[in-house]
Amino acid sequence: MDPLAASVLPAGVRTRVLRGINGLDIHLLEAGHEQPNRPAVLLLHGFPELAYSWRKVLPALAAAGYHAIAPDQRGYGRTTGWDADYDGDLAGFRFMNLLRDAIGVLFALGHRTAEAVVGHDFGASVAAYAALVRPDIFKRLALMSAPFSGPPSVPFGETTPAKGADIHAALAALARPRKHYQWYYSTRPANENMWKAKQGVHDFLRAYYHHKSADWKANKPFELKAWTAEEVAKMPTYYIMDLADGMAETVAKEMPSAAEIASNKWLPDSELRVYNDEYQRTGFQGGLNWYRVRTSGRANGELEVFSGRTIDVPATFISGRSDWGIYQSPGAIEKMRKSACTRMRDVHLIEGAGHWVQQEKPDEVNRLLLGFLKASR
Repeated sequence: MDPLAASVLPAGVRTRVLRGINGLDIHLLEAGHEQPNRPAVLLLHGFPELAYSWRKVLPALAAAGYHAIAPDQRGYGRTTGWDADYDGDLAGFRFMNLLRDAIGVLFALGHRTAEAVVGHDFGASVAAYAALVRPDIFKRLALMSAPFSGPPSVPFGETTPAKGADIHAALAALARPRKHYQWYYSTRPANENMWKAKQGVHDFLRAYYHHKSADWKANKPFELKAWTAEEVAKMPTYYIMDLADGMAETVAKEMPSAAEIASNKWLPDSELRVYNDEYQRTGFQGGLNWYRVRTSGRANGELEVFSGRTIDVPATFISGRSDWGIYQSPGAIEKMRKSACTRMRDVHLIEGAGHWVQQEKPDEVNRLLLGFLKASR
C-alpha cells in the first residue's frame, strides 16, 4: 500500500509506511522528523477516523520542537496486515495488542520514550493503557473526548457480585425502542450498513461528523444519573439509536444542508474526501472490531491484571463542550479525575467544539496541549 499523497497534507507533514510492526505494515504521518533526537509525541486516533485526523496538530507540535507521530491504527486506513473478515480472529484487536502496535511504532522510529501519548475517542483507551502499563515509556498522557475511569476491577471478598439488569432489553422495551450504538457496531450488519449506505460513504461520513459536532445545535450534553435505559436514552441517536435503524439511516436524518456544508471550515469537502476515499476502499470492519472486543468482554481478563492500578504520570483531558462523549458512561469523568489519574492537571471543555475537538478547534487544542507539555516538565 502506497502512503497517502503529500498533496493532501499540510507543509512539513511526511507520510510513510513502517514495515513489519507486530505483524502490520503501519502507515503514519509525522512532522518534526527533519532534526534528530527530538522528543516524541504519539497521537492515536479514534473511530471513524485516521492518522489524517491529526493534520492540524502535527505541525504545531513540530514547531514546538517535538517529533509528532500519528499512525493509522490497526484496522484503519493504509495500515495493512489486519483481518477485515467479520469471522476472523479478533485477538489482534485486544487493547494490549493495540498498545504493542503503538510501542512498535515508537521504537521503530528510534524513540525509547515519548514525552506524551495523546488519544482521541477510542484512541484514548489505548493511550490510557499506555500510560497505565508503561509509564517508563509514556511520560505524559492527554486524553480527548473519552474519559478513562480505570481498568476493570476484580471482585473483592467472597460474595458473588450481583448481576445487573439487562440494559439492552430495557432499551428495546422503551416506549420509543432504542439500542446502544456500541452493541450495534458489534453486529454483523453494521459494516455493510455504513460501507454500502444508500447515501454513499461520502454523505454518510458528512452526516456522521456533522451530527456529533458543535454544528448540530441540539448537542447540549449533561451528566446522566445512572446506567439505566431511561437515563442513557436521553442521549442523541448517534449513541442510543432507534431500534429499527442502522447508523446510516440514523445520521441521514441529520444530514446538513448544502449551505451548512459550504460554510464548514473545519472539514471542507476537500478534506472529507480523504476519509471517503479510505473508507470506500477498506470499509469499517477494522474499526468496528475494536467495539466487538469491548462489548464481548473478551479482553477483560488480561486487563483485570491491572485492577486497582492508577495512572500516575501527568495527565490532562481536552474535549468539546458540545461533546456527549464526556458523559456517555455515567460517572466516568469523575472517576478519571478523582481516582483513575492521580496527577490529572486540568479538564478543558472547549466552547464551540463537539466530538471532533482537534479538528473543530485545532488552535485551542494546540494551545492547551503545548501548555500542558510545557507546564508538566
